[in-house]
Amino acid sequence: MAGVSGCLKYSMFFFNFLFWVCGSVILGVSIWIRVSKNVQEELQIDSSLFAGVDLLIAVGSIIMVLGFLGCCGAIRESRCMLLLFFIGLLLIVILQITGGILGAVFRSQIETSLNRTLAESVNALQETAEETQVFRENFQKFEETNRCCGLVNGYEDWGNNFQTLINGKQVCACEENDASNDLCISHGGRSIYKTPCVEVISKYIEDHLLVIMGIAFGLAVIEILGLGFSMGLYCQIQRK
Repeated sequence: MAGVSGCLKYSMFFFNFLFWVCGSVILGVSIWIRVSKNVQEELQIDSSLFAGVDLLIAVGSIIMVLGFLGCCGAIRESRCMLLLFFIGLLLIVILQITGGILGAVFRSQIETSLNRTLAESVNALQETAEETQVFRENFQKFEETNRCCGLVNGYEDWGNNFQTLINGKQVCACEENDASNDLCISHGGRSIYKTPCVEVISKYIEDHLLVIMGIAFGLAVIEILGLGFSMGLYCQIQRK
């Protein structure tokens, strides 16, 4: 009877060992961010971003489990572990395809939800409540870093808060060395940035869309290779 290919076996093991290491790194860093107050303050992560950190913890855990199943299944020639690995990876591929299809089908609803989120963020800029103070402070830092003003409609998004000091500075304040670069306009006796921050965000997404697509394509190739390796090894073990 045919034996198990050593090349396929150890390729499968090495592939899943890297998979497991990546999952371990994601899980470890995510837990560190979630529990460390110092890291949260350094990265300016508030409670509204904890959902994203929790998602990374879940992703890291799933990757670790799949990597463990793939490694042990390959080195021990366990059909059960290889089958579990294949099923888990196949479910991830199906979820990715489903997410892409749903994103295309419900594109208008997603755009509506995004517009609603932008409107809520604009309202938060105009409020004076303590609950939204952290958001206003972080957004003012974002403006300063990215040389923009407001979210959608420029300085108007700040409402009456346009005249207040946040983080000890006036919002939208244009730096002296930027005044000569056509980045600023004059309003109310002040020099402010003229570009709304939503344009900066949109440009960033557009500039990095190719990278995002490349990562997505790379993940798809890795997942298909993983499916092929696991099923090929499973069949060889079955024939052994």
